[in-house]
Amino acid sequence: MSITVDENIFPDIRHVTFRKCTPSWEMPEQELPICNMTYVIQGRARYTINGKVVELKEGNLLVLPKNCVRKGITFPDDLMHCYSIDFYLKNFSKTESQPPFPLVSEPGCQLGIIHLFQELALSWVTKRPGYIIKCNSLFLQIFHIFLEIIVYQDKMFTGDFRITKAIRYLEMHYAKKVTIKEISKMVGLNPTYFGVLFNKTVGINFHHFLLQTRIRNAENMLYSGEFKVNEVSDACGFSDVSHFYKQFKKEKGFPPSHSLLKKF
Repeated sequence: MSITVDENIFPDIRHVTFRKCTPSWEMPEQELPICNMTYVIQGRARYTINGKVVELKEGNLLVLPKNCVRKGITFPDDLMHCYSIDFYLKNFSKTESQPPFPLVSEPGCQLGIIHLFQELALSWVTKRPGYIIKCNSLFLQIFHIFLEIIVYQDKMFTGDFRITKAIRYLEMHYAKKVTIKEISKMVGLNPTYFGVLFNKTVGINFHHFLLQTRIRNAENMLYSGEFKVNEVSDACGFSDVSHFYKQFKKEKGFPPSHSLLKKF
């Protein structure tokens, strides 16, 4: 089932907790007048949400819409550690929205996400000047990553972490002369295996992805109306203007000069 996501939304955090359950920990039944996101990084728990029992384990994400009735227990032999955030979700007209996630999903325990939660929890507890802005910003990053993984199912986030690292590098250094040998060495893989894994994960080969990345950035520069075609060609890593022109038209279906007319 496809989910429609309102991208004009922003969070309003009201409480952040890093919950390290004790053997006797129990969440009493209560109606939650706010949304909640719980990310389990260790152990297990059993929640009851509106009468439905759900089992949570390491790597699970529980997202509760506003006005849910919940209660929960952990397992004494496998105590749950989790991050829990109470929040409102609003759009730019200040109308409240519900989170576009299923009740329980399995994004897995990803180190990058855990680091964001750690920074968020620390900022919330220390409450240094400007912490509200910082916390909402960190949570929006977390929210977006979960959207990519769970709703959009972006292969960059759901695939092999070594390919994700390679993609990030290419998106930052597309203007340089980049080779598959260099990138495979950076992520610790044999070039041949890296090429096969990249194609399988991303759906296109390494060189085509690099070309598409350069074209996307070139079009964005042209769209600004601030650069000439030859300047864009050079800034985006193309060997010469004629090669840039040919590849751009092949990928986009129109010449680079057409992008200069599209801004308004």
